[in-house]
Amino acid sequence: MTDALWRDYQVLEEIGRGRFGTVYKCVPLNDSGDFFAVKSIDKRMITGDSLESQCLVTEPKLLHLVTPHPHIINLHNLYEDEAHLHMVLDLCDSIDLHGRVTRRVFAEPEAASVMAQLMQAVAHCHRLGGGGLMRGIVGTPYYVAPEVLSGRDYSEKVDVWSAGVVLYVILAGFPPFYGESMAEIFKAVVRANLRFPATAFHSVSPAAKDLLRRMVCKDVCRRFSAEQVLRHPWITSGGGQEQRVI
Repeated sequence: MTDALWRDYQVLEEIGRGRFGTVYKCVPLNDSGDFFAVKSIDKRMITGDSLESQCLVTEPKLLHLVTPHPHIINLHNLYEDEAHLHMVLDLCDSIDLHGRVTRRVFAEPEAASVMAQLMQAVAHCHRLGGGGLMRGIVGTPYYVAPEVLSGRDYSEKVDVWSAGVVLYVILAGFPPFYGESMAEIFKAVVRANLRFPATAFHSVSPAAKDLLRRMVCKDVCRRFSAEQVLRHPWITSGGGQEQRVI
């Protein structure tokens, strides 16, 4: 690791590892008592102009652009040497959303709190964007919007679709569109036949289902924007109860 990083931080145990690098826990040497994560990317692994390579190169720039924000991981410091790029980030050491959903589905007030925070972050990013159209197939199979898979140009509303799928999952415990293979999942997404099985949605309010229909909507013109999601009564009422931050 670069000498400058060691001068500012004590790097502790490894907490994650991926194809292009490693994440460590670290603490500032100024004895502030705050812990952070340092993501060390091996630049020698970034070759060519693949999408993964482009994302790794642009990640620090994007984080610098969108932070600070209370619901986005903040970039605190950036160090670079000949072989590595080191990003000092907020440490997220609690169980992630997927881990919580595998234990149990969320009650509506919990789900509304999560969705409000997520959409505040998404709306913040959208306000910083140029509002133009994008192209290229990117995304995670269960969460990608149908217009992305259809090869058409698409707007920032693809993020609202994906967030709507997240909302569906935390309320039901499973995704709205699924299949036995990647091809079957993509076909189900493109069909976009949104259903609410009684076994999972018998106690979910009409307001929550209404918001889901407006987020997971195949017609992009009718699909809500991030700002519209934040103004929906289900969000503003905290899922029917006082909203709390998790």
